[in-house]
Amino acid sequence: MEREKANFDILKRIDDERIKRNWSEYALAKNSDITQSTISTWYRKKLQPSVASIEKICTGLGISLAEFFNDESSYVYLTPQQSEILNLWDALTPVQRESITNLLHAFQTEN
Repeated sequence: MEREKANFDILKRIDDERIKRNWSEYALAKNSDITQSTISTWYRKKLQPSVASIEKICTGLGISLAEFFNDESSYVYLTPQQSEILNLWDALTPVQRESITNLLHAFQTEN
């Protein structure tokens, strides 16, 4: 049986994980090495955090990017290829991630 895919709400997912741990925004910020004002701004202005910020949040929460984006309760399912890409991303060094990000941006500007 196929479930309808929902839009993935990154800020809600962060909140769900934070609340699951009984953390305040301050505790999340401290554990993620992001300022509390940055996190508050995301919510206040309904901004989407960058991939780098999501990575820091995941590190602070003790989960991988794949785990973050494959939350079954949101009915968002990653394809096997998407899961593989996220798992490979988790294994890269910061320099390698920056190189890949720059490459992807270059592909985007070619169109």
